[in-house]
Amino acid sequence: MAPLVGVLALQGDFEAHRKALERAGARAVEVRTAADLEQLDGLIIPGGESSTMLKLLDLEGLVQPLQEFGKQKPIFGTCAGAILLAREVLNPHQPSLGLMDLTVERNAYGRQIDSRIATIDVQGKPAEAVFIRAPIIRRVGPNAKVLAEYRGDPVMVEEGKHLVATFHPELSAGDRIHREFVERLGK
Repeated sequence: MAPLVGVLALQGDFEAHRKALERAGARAVEVRTAADLEQLDGLIIPGGESSTMLKLLDLEGLVQPLQEFGKQKPIFGTCAGAILLAREVLNPHQPSLGLMDLTVERNAYGRQIDSRIATIDVQGKPAEAVFIRAPIIRRVGPNAKVLAEYRGDPVMVEEGKHLVATFHPELSAGDRIHREFVERLGK
């Protein structure tokens, strides 16, 4: 049976992630409560506005359940999701789930007008990367592995079972990045 992957559906383009997951061979569901996490094989935390997402996570009582989920199962954070998974957040400092040993700087590429589409190399294969008010990963811990860079900065990193991308793979033409995440769930 195809893995069941949740998409945190409090803010951001969770619908595009759901569709990309389904095209990648997963069953996808929207997650809004702690109970929604129970049967999942993995979770995507989408882009959006990280400080707003933190407030919503707190209001819904999801901070601790997400941290517990992340101790057991894979989470893929994209853009704001990458910020939420990092141990340290800059510009400004803010709390996070702290599940990956990364330091991430919010909105580091500039404002909305500075958004761009670029081709990056992900482990020897080209991939389209859509950067929208994207963060920059400033520090990668010793147990994390950089999978892709853009202009010399890490933009896709894995640590243990978790994965982050500072771009929006759900907005790309292909589903390769989602497919790779889904394949991880079977391991």
